[in-house]
Amino acid sequence: MGSGGWRTNKWVRAAIPALLLHCSIGTVYCWSIFSQEIADYIGFSKGATEWAFSFAIFFLGMSAAFLGNIVEKDIHKSSLIATICFAAGMAGTGFFIWYGGQNKGSILSLIGIYISYGFIMGIGLGTGYLSPVKTLMLWFSDRKGLATGLAVAGFGAAKAIASPIMQAMLEGLGETGIYKMFFILAGVYFVMMFVGHLLLAKPEGWVEPQGKGEKPSIIATLKTKPITNYIGIWVMFYINITCGLALISQEKMIVKCVGLAAFAGAISTVSAIFNAGGRLGFSAWADTMKDRNTIYKMIFIISIAFTGLVMLTQGIKNGEGNGLLIFLVLALIFLVNAGYGGGFSNVPTLLSDHYGMGSISAIHGITLSAWAFAGLTGNQVATYIVNHSGEWIDHDGVKMNPVGYQNVLYFTLALYVVALILCLVLVKPVDNKKK
Repeated sequence: MGSGGWRTNKWVRAAIPALLLHCSIGTVYCWSIFSQEIADYIGFSKGATEWAFSFAIFFLGMSAAFLGNIVEKDIHKSSLIATICFAAGMAGTGFFIWYGGQNKGSILSLIGIYISYGFIMGIGLGTGYLSPVKTLMLWFSDRKGLATGLAVAGFGAAKAIASPIMQAMLEGLGETGIYKMFFILAGVYFVMMFVGHLLLAKPEGWVEPQGKGEKPSIIATLKTKPITNYIGIWVMFYINITCGLALISQEKMIVKCVGLAAFAGAISTVSAIFNAGGRLGFSAWADTMKDRNTIYKMIFIISIAFTGLVMLTQGIKNGEGNGLLIFLVLALIFLVNAGYGGGFSNVPTLLSDHYGMGSISAIHGITLSAWAFAGLTGNQVATYIVNHSGEWIDHDGVKMNPVGYQNVLYFTLALYVVALILCLVLVKPVDNKKK
């Protein structure tokens, strides 16, 4: 690489900074690793602290929707906002955990955690998630799916990478380790994201399609195709996330139901690998297709097939000791994880094929509002079904509801069918080779 060559290198200016940003913000999914410790330390129930994660995902989607125009205009500013908000939110979470430890049961500590981890970090998540995406598609114009898949796979893999590190920190730092960990991580992620912020840049030759004049509104851009087309993309994206969260939220108990409690940790790691692999694999595969929407059709058909098989065989209820049923249940978990990840990595490239690159960050941001609402519905609907159907039994000292977990599949199957219909009827084909 010659003098100044790094300034025009797509890996240095797009891929590496995207991974630095996404591998940092993706650790939001590590909440389950330490939520019980936080609850015990501040004197609240685990259920009360879980809302911090729900708020984080909600504000991720909503900040992406409302701040998409800022990302569109200036990725340098948006990536700096992401860096500051994510690190400040993590440090603030550590402070309020410390405060809660000093003042057990203080509602101020819980509200502070909601604001820090949920709202402030949520803004960092939304802007950080969006900032590298358009840049990647510009630098890798011939392999847009591979490029976005690479970054979004970093987001998905972050939990698998960071979880053992966080677990070791919690054990190594002792009783006060929970809040100290957040302070340390705030510093580490600030450095990672700030380096990503400094490196991230659009290609020097890129000129926005509308030139220096005022860009058309997002509504005007969306009207270049029938509005039903965009509604179809938004709803099927929402459904894929909702169904994924519904199953993934019950994954640990489903694994125990089929007699694999001893392997729950390993299965969770494999699920994370499928999630990240789906993000990279499905999007890279879509680069070879005339219409990227074909990938969503495949995701929904696979999900419908394996959900239906586990429903028909009552695999969750009857799986223990039956090798074939255990295989079907694990296949369902792994393939839904892969499809869940693939849905994320394909949506920006699908949108760019339909609406062009001019306002893609803003349109992608609005579409991520689907993630915000799915984050508030997927887990909660699945929990409601489990709590209001079936029968709780004692299984080796653990309370579980095999029929309830099985009934969640009726909900996800119905939604997957709706999503497939939307794919086939509302989202019109686009030959991305002509874009």
